[in-house]
Amino acid sequence: MIKIDYEIKPGDLSGKLKRFWDLSEEKIHLIDKQYDESKGSPIFTANGRYSTRGWTEWTQGFQYGSVIFQFDATGDKELLEYARNKILEKMAFHLSNIGVHDHGFNNVSTYGNLLRLMVEGKIPWNEWEKNYYKLALKISGAVQASRWTTIKNGGFIHSFNGPHSLFVDTIRSCRALTLSHMLGHSLQGESDIKINLMERALLHIKSTAEYSIFYGDGRDIYDVCGRTAHESIFNIKDGNFRCSGTQQGYSSFSTWTRGLAWAMCGFAEQLEWIETVNEEELTPFGGKEALIALMLKAAKATCDFYIVNSPIDGVPYWDTGAPGLQKIGDYLDKKSDPFNSFEPVDSSAAAIGSQGLLRLGRYLKEKGDDDEGFIYWQAGLCVVNTLLEEPYLSTTANHQGLLLHSIYHRPNGWDYVPEGSKIPFGESSMWGDYHIREVCLYLQRIINNEKYYTYFNCTK
Repeated sequence: MIKIDYEIKPGDLSGKLKRFWDLSEEKIHLIDKQYDESKGSPIFTANGRYSTRGWTEWTQGFQYGSVIFQFDATGDKELLEYARNKILEKMAFHLSNIGVHDHGFNNVSTYGNLLRLMVEGKIPWNEWEKNYYKLALKISGAVQASRWTTIKNGGFIHSFNGPHSLFVDTIRSCRALTLSHMLGHSLQGESDIKINLMERALLHIKSTAEYSIFYGDGRDIYDVCGRTAHESIFNIKDGNFRCSGTQQGYSSFSTWTRGLAWAMCGFAEQLEWIETVNEEELTPFGGKEALIALMLKAAKATCDFYIVNSPIDGVPYWDTGAPGLQKIGDYLDKKSDPFNSFEPVDSSAAAIGSQGLLRLGRYLKEKGDDDEGFIYWQAGLCVVNTLLEEPYLSTTANHQGLLLHSIYHRPNGWDYVPEGSKIPFGESSMWGDYHIREVCLYLQRIINNEKYYTYFNCTK
């Protein structure tokens, strides 16, 4: 269980953040000089160098989004121009990609962040450039919403596995739909029927909350409150839920911790978003109060589960049911050990989950629940504090990754295992590097009293 320091404050991390952004810029330049982009998007490192894996191009937005964060944090205009040019050159096909559930990853991380910077006044106002970003986000949200499966009492954006498959990760692609809706767009269907993008986002959020998250109410004998299923499988002929599954976790009845982290972060940021929506607009979908209650229940359950099922420093092992954990001993009562001989940790889950903890904590404090909000907030700070130090922060000059000990696909054996080791360790992932940058930017802007960072700042 995370040992929460109730005294630590965001400002206490200022020195570590300065060091972090210096290292971050070094890694960005290192990848630009050494990585061969003709091989595809960089996904995860092997022996310190980024490599790719031909599954889908789901990490390219994280690569260039990281550069935008670096500019946001440091004001380096050369990096801004680099990101703009790369996005113009490389990212267009992601907007019309009908084969993936990753639009919130690729396109909000790039076009969305650039539009946000313009709206916030951090880059010069240019009407044509603004319209370019807005059009990209409109298209992305509509294309993502078209990847739709209807089930009893709702529907969801289905994963690349097919129309039967709901992934917990996709909660973060709801951003693409809500942004497109907020920018005045809709999906045009057969016979020119207009499909409401916010409705599809809300239905997907509802399906994720009901089928991907467990609440300890006896759904099965492994129903522990806050546990998540990576995949929920449906019969697409009658719309009935059939069973839970997993692609990257250990089993259907354990919790893959990166999937847990996606839920933590996704529900927390959607709670922040829904507070900006008028009550009248939400009435046809059950009303604002009911939707907030649904999201808050999911966010608190997953964050509570994360706190209880992580080692004291806040970095979880890759799956709560991984069979080698019992060989480590009382692993939840001591610091995480990425160098153990039995099961890897996943620092990327910590980077993603820490943002969920912070956002939920702030949300609750803003709603008047200071005590509970304070717990989540402090837990998030503790996790970030751990990640900003060795052995998780990458300080070796020739290692292209920024956040060490990230895991991609343990069941498939895709992660690099150093010679002499039985498990992978010491490597980075593009999503881990992006999300540690994102949570660090989130905290730095709070420390500097800048505008509170949300994905939907770009619509204001």
